[in-house]
Parts: sequence; structure tokens; C-alpha cells
Amino acid sequence: MDTTTTDDSTRFRRQNLKQDVARYLRDQIFSGVLKPGERIDQDGLAEAVGVSRLPVREALIKLEAEGMVVNLPRRGAFVAQLAPEDITDHFEMYGVLSGVAAARAASLGSTQLVDDITEISSRMRNATDPDAHDQLNFRFHQLINKAGASGRLVSVLRILSDNMPSHFFTSNNEWAFRERAFAEHDQIVAAIRAGDSAGAASAVANHFRHVGEQAEHSLRAAGFWDN
Repeated sequence: MDTTTTDDSTRFRRQNLKQDVARYLRDQIFSGVLKPGERIDQDGLAEAVGVSRLPVREALIKLEAEGMVVNLPRRGAFVAQLAPEDITDHFEMYGVLSGVAAARAASLGSTQLVDDITEISSRMRNATDPDAHDQLNFRFHQLINKAGASGRLVSVLRILSDNMPSHFFTSNNEWAFRERAFAEHDQIVAAIRAGDSAGAASAVANHFRHVGEQAEHSLRAAGFWDN
């Protein structure tokens, strides 16, 4: 009996479950629900996400490799002792590399890309649902990265993106932050429309630097570093 297909499909499903658990935990950490040094309840986590213990263990190993979690033998898993600089540096690294993609996208002169990201920016301004903001924001940057990044750069950006909160606008409901984010998106669009590679790279890098500062601000406000 050929079990290759079954084994592959099972492995694929487990990989997806592992990603789901890891994403859930990142959001719990970045929203301040879980704090540095706090023990992670693996049974409660499995129940919350609706999975078995195996993908939970796999997700914790993945998050340990990312520096988000510490797994201690016979003691369990704990949120890593993240410093404010760990948060801001991560966003800044992503911004610099995403800026490389934006610079190349600007040089392409693609009217389709400009039309698409202009439309998304407009929809973000008009949307009132934070979940819609998150989805549109992801799509905005995804289009720019795909347009300008090499295969290698896409893979690195994906790794960095995986280690960022997936619900940033949901957990950051300050309208001053949103208005600045919208304005910065407009600057990115304008630079790409003008074919200004240096301007596009700078605008994207500045944008993610500010996003990182907002992430640190939100975690501090949630008492993330109070202990």
C-alpha cells in the first residue's frame, strides 16, 4: 500500500497547524497578553487553538529559534526576555529589506502596481474595521515586495514577517498612529509612481521604523516590561 500521499498530506496539515499556533502565540506576546518570563500553558494553548499537543510543541520549537520563546527541560516553555530594542530592531530590519524591494519596484514603472497600491491605500482610509486595516495593510506591502524583491529577498522578508504580529491595527487602535501610517503609505505610493527608487526605499524604511516604535509603545502601555 502506497502511503506517500497520506504521509505528505499529514505532514502538510501539521505544518499548517504549527504555523497557526505560532501565529497565535506571537499575537498574544505582541499584544501584551503574555509577558517576558511568563510560563506558557501548553494544554490551554492547545485548547485555545483547537489542536493537539504535537503542533504546540513544534510551534514552541519554531518560536524558540526566532528568539520569542525559551524551552527549558522539565520546566516548560516561557516567553523570552525581550528588550524594547528587540522589537524596534526587528521592524527596522524588515523596513530596510522591504525598502530594497520598494526601490526596485519603483524602477519598474508598473502602472498596474501603482493603481493597485493606490486603491488599497484609499480603501484603508475609508475602512473602519481594524481587521480590514490589517488585511489591506498586509496586501499593500505584499504587492510591493512581490513586485520588487528577488526570490531570495522574498524568502528573507517572509521569515521576518512571520515573526511580526498579524493583527497590528487591531491591537493598535490609536487614530494618530493610523493617520500617520496612512500618510506614510501615500508617500510610498508617490515615490513608486514617480519612479524614485531612493525615495521609495527611504519612505518604506521610515514607515517600518515608526511601526516598530508604535509596537514598543503599545507593549509598554500594556505593561509588557513592568516585571
